Amino acid sequence: MDDTTKGLKPSSPKARSFAAMRHSGFRAQFITYVLAMMADNIEHVISYWVVFQKFHSPALGGFAVVSHWLPFLLFSVVSGALAERFDPRRVIQCGMALFIIASLSWGYFFVTDSLQMWQAMAILVVHGCAGVLWQTPNQMLLYDIVGPTELESAVRLNAMARYLAVLAGPAVGAAILLAFGPATGIMLNTVFYLPLVLWLIAAPYGPRFRKGTPAPRRAVRGFNDVISTIRDIKGHPTIVSMVLLAGAASFFVGNAYSSQMPNFASDLHYGDPGIAYSMLLAADAAGGLLAGLILEGGGLLPPKPRTAMILALFWGGALTVFSLANSYWLALGFLLVAGFLELSFNAMAQSLVQLDAPLDKRGRVIGLFNMASLGLKTFSGISVGLLGSLIGIHWSLAASALAAMLVAGSLMVLPVDAIGRPKH
Repeated sequence: MDDTTKGLKPSSPKARSFAAMRHSGFRAQFITYVLAMMADNIEHVISYWVVFQKFHSPALGGFAVVSHWLPFLLFSVVSGALAERFDPRRVIQCGMALFIIASLSWGYFFVTDSLQMWQAMAILVVHGCAGVLWQTPNQMLLYDIVGPTELESAVRLNAMARYLAVLAGPAVGAAILLAFGPATGIMLNTVFYLPLVLWLIAAPYGPRFRKGTPAPRRAVRGFNDVISTIRDIKGHPTIVSMVLLAGAASFFVGNAYSSQMPNFASDLHYGDPGIAYSMLLAADAAGGLLAGLILEGGGLLPPKPRTAMILALFWGGALTVFSLANSYWLALGFLLVAGFLELSFNAMAQSLVQLDAPLDKRGRVIGLFNMASLGLKTFSGISVGLLGSLIGIHWSLAASALAAMLVAGSLMVLPVDAIGRPKH
């Protein structure tokens, strides 16, 4: 696999640190994105706690994970198609409306103490659908805000914003839960979605503000869009390789090890299990946040397919060491490294896909990438969790990480023709 990227526009000779932040529109998008992502995590903290206290159902906990990621698998391409045909700002606002409806629904059932399991499942599905209406159109909007030259910076900073929200969300959620109680707290949480909704009302981005001849508006065809998009990217080896790379990482590993973190903390026998568990979770998120700060601050690692594959290989290696470590501090350190590398290769892969995507199919192509990078996390519970019940979570995570590394290594050695570019 070579590093040529069809359609990739050259960046400036000297990359500037935090380049995307020089755009006032991106600064507004970044702040509102952090708040909305934090609200997403706050809702998880409060709702999962109440649901656990009420039902004590491991099956419902598993359903919460599936309902969060399965919509990305089923509807990411459709979401991209909607953002192509209609204004992506309005699609994002629809997603925010669903988030608010989910929080208000939780609040109603908490106040009336009438929550039943099927109602909890329905709200979890609404929450999952809200996410899929948000992420792909948001990534499309980044291109409109900063343009192709500084897209890598924007994607990396948005990924850093996600890790920032993962760090801040649980802390803020716990504080709100203690200060206001679950019912008032989760309804108060809706306020954090509003800045993004209000900013998007008049934000000067999207199809109406693009220069040149507008792309033809194609009908949204559901599952047929997935098939046609797969056919469309066959001539784009960079897109194919990045979709396969992100898909393998999500399918085999995803974030399934996060749900197994209490077991890892317990097995490492270090201090208070609760504190040890919290520190492991924080290390993974802190690694991603640190990656954004260092790579953006230094303008490092310009987007190249081979670089993304090498970073993915190192990420798999870091997770393998973490999973088999007997020392708590060694495990903590390599989890920090894994978080650093995960942001690095995922953000780079997403940037390469966006830059190489045909202008008239960008939404669907980004949707296909999200279907792989987010939707396939639905199955990571099988590779890590189910296999872990048979051979232990340490060996199951190591085996899953090695499988993802095998895909990354194969992509590096495969000829371009085997990845997707038509033979000549």
